[in-house]
Amino acid sequence: MATEKGKENGNGWLQLPNNHFRKQWQRRVRTHFDQPGRKLRRRESRISRAAKVAPRPIDLLRPIVRCPSIKYNRRVRAGRGFTLEELKEANIPRKMALTIGIPVDHRRQNTSVESLQQNVARLNEYKSKLILFPRNAKTPKKGDASAEEISEAQQIRAISSIFKIDPIPGKGAVQERKIEAAEKEQNAFRTLRIARADKKNQGKREKRQKAKEEEAAAKKK
Repeated sequence: MATEKGKENGNGWLQLPNNHFRKQWQRRVRTHFDQPGRKLRRRESRISRAAKVAPRPIDLLRPIVRCPSIKYNRRVRAGRGFTLEELKEANIPRKMALTIGIPVDHRRQNTSVESLQQNVARLNEYKSKLILFPRNAKTPKKGDASAEEISEAQQIRAISSIFKIDPIPGKGAVQERKIEAAEKEQNAFRTLRIARADKKNQGKREKRQKAKEEEAAAKKK
């Protein structure tokens, strides 16, 4: 290893630069000039897949779930599957759900009434638009579509195009306005500090008040 004594900063012995410039990187560059052709192939693949699974759509109905962490929990996205509680509220058997395009996620739990009602309403709307073809046209079962409904049925390639999910629900609902004079006089920080102190010292104050009352009652005796 070649070294030389540092002249400018006086830090001692420094390694001589030995740069490698002949790496022939041009041979390993990945170009993307085939994107127009790939776009056409993706479109043809979607069409063939839709024809293969017809009259069913190519995707599944997904629930609306909240994104994790404090930073992103105001956003919603498509989840993996519906919970058992949501299926129970919508009167859909678990084994039947898998056959009519409704995925099931047995691990997810409903932690709020709002999310439960939202996904139950989503399932009910899906059921109202669902046309269930009978396995045997000669002996249809309860809940199967009639011959007229089957003849008028049209394939919808993507369920997500009908049951859309708004990533930020309620966006734009808040309207801006001017701050009033009474609001300017209020100190939000001070209000929060007082509320925090009241909650923290509630037990001590009650104990002190109780001790005073007992002391006053003892003096009266």
